[in-house]
Amino acid sequence: MSLALYGHCFSSYTQKVIISLYENGTPFDFRSLGPDTPQHSAEWLQRWPLRKFPLLVDGERNIVETSVIIEYLQLVHPGPVRLLPSEPMAALDVRFLDRFFDLHVMTPVQRAVDGALTGDSVKRQEGLAFAAQKLELAYAWLEGRIGGTTWAAGADFTLADCAAAPSLFYADWTHPISEAFPLLRAYRARLLARPSFARAVDEARCFRPNFPLGAPDRD
Repeated sequence: MSLALYGHCFSSYTQKVIISLYENGTPFDFRSLGPDTPQHSAEWLQRWPLRKFPLLVDGERNIVETSVIIEYLQLVHPGPVRLLPSEPMAALDVRFLDRFFDLHVMTPVQRAVDGALTGDSVKRQEGLAFAAQKLELAYAWLEGRIGGTTWAAGADFTLADCAAAPSLFYADWTHPISEAFPLLRAYRARLLARPSFARAVDEARCFRPNFPLGAPDRD
């Protein structure tokens, strides 16, 4: 049985896993979740009733949580691109940055998105204000951390970059990365030029009108 990935191509966390699959040319069956594919939703909920995606299915094994999925792929379906270093301390640095992008970049973005989805103007503004405050702190820290490196953890593209790509993509839509952070802006541009992420972005382009905060006419 081939690998199956349940998710949505416009979802940042689904994109995070898709990037890792594209990086290694790993074959998989994408099962999009949405109103047009109720059979996929039924299968997904039967396997993971906590209603979180993406979900990776490998035979009888169900794997959830994006970072765990990517590490599982490296262990069981390795490819030419090693996304987690073999050296323990280097791997720890990558795991930390992976957590940073998920928790301190994507989480504030989700807070703003959730506020907009309520349809309540007050909650929308509260979400945007929260995101702006948290993202400015994250941007400032990343500007100092990423300076002088090609990718998040150094010269090699890793799990941390799989997390960074969709996180910074949507973060800049939510609270633009200002010219005060030129190194971070350049890093985001490198991520967008990476073939694995460029492909994921293009595949989700038709869903941009659904972004509740309004998608800018760029990227």
